Amino acid sequence: MRSVDWIDGNLRFIDQTRLPHEEVFIDTNDINVVAGALKALRIRGAPAIGVAAAFAVVMAVDAARPSTLKQCGPVLNHAIDLLGRTRPTAVNLFASLNRMKTAFERSTATDVAHLREELLVEARTIQREDIEACARIGELGSSLIAPGSSILTHCNTGLLATAGEGTALGIITTAAKRGNVVQVFVDETRPLFQGSRLTAWELSRHGIKTIVITDSAAGVVLQKKKVQAVIVGADRIAANGDVANKIGTYSIAVIASRHGIPFYVAAPTSTIDSGTPAGGVIDIEERNSHEITHVAGVRIAAEGVSVYAPAFDDTPNELITAIVTEKEILRAPYRESIVRCLGGK
Repeated sequence: MRSVDWIDGNLRFIDQTRLPHEEVFIDTNDINVVAGALKALRIRGAPAIGVAAAFAVVMAVDAARPSTLKQCGPVLNHAIDLLGRTRPTAVNLFASLNRMKTAFERSTATDVAHLREELLVEARTIQREDIEACARIGELGSSLIAPGSSILTHCNTGLLATAGEGTALGIITTAAKRGNVVQVFVDETRPLFQGSRLTAWELSRHGIKTIVITDSAAGVVLQKKKVQAVIVGADRIAANGDVANKIGTYSIAVIASRHGIPFYVAAPTSTIDSGTPAGGVIDIEERNSHEITHVAGVRIAAEGVSVYAPAFDDTPNELITAIVTEKEILRAPYRESIVRCLGGK
């Protein structure tokens, strides 16, 4: 199963808001549907967002039916602007959109049909690279997991969040196949429960023992040394190794550091934003207050209260034991190891 895929001119994606109760796939050739799905988290996970956006650019050309190459420029610019406004924190979105724009600007096509094929090839390449990156991350990262380990993870970083088998969750499932993981503690990940809804669903499909805990119970789990490692994903990694990830990640990293438990981040190199010097300048998305005040459509907060709903937080690099990419396992000093990993960029 793939969370996002291109089939017969349509983007097919699983509606993650319906899990774990229903497995509903949506087929669309409408870029507005894709943009809405990104905004509403029907499609989520930084790598999956990037793949979906790349295919959506192709979709925009199909829908507009431009008759000349000159007419394609405004179509692409509009599509990139629309998609770029959906999720401001996940850098994979902008990396994919920039690649699609570059593919257009460097195109040698002599007509719209050939241009469209070149754009589709680039989108498929982005998808394939993520699938391959996930496999490599799983292989490299699993070497960090000792036999008999229990792992704590936060949010969802598996096949639902990527084009492949996942980043952090890919490490866990690969290590489990080798017999090194005995159980996984899964933070529920408030406010939208990506852990209890999505990660627990994925782990159960792999037959891995899963223990769902409240976000606030993670401190006790770490204090009592019930796990041997924490593994999370990332939505953006700054040039100095600071990591923006799902809200709650920073708290876990602080507590893991306090109790001497390794804290690993897993992400493809496309999640590294060399143009962002440090995590403090990353644009952190704020979500609708309804996500905090309501659960399953039922209001749980008192009327009239104010809400602060950041979707992500910034974990400083000194709290991170290692960053697992598809190229290598990065360690401090991160600014130097990131430059090396990116080939000097």
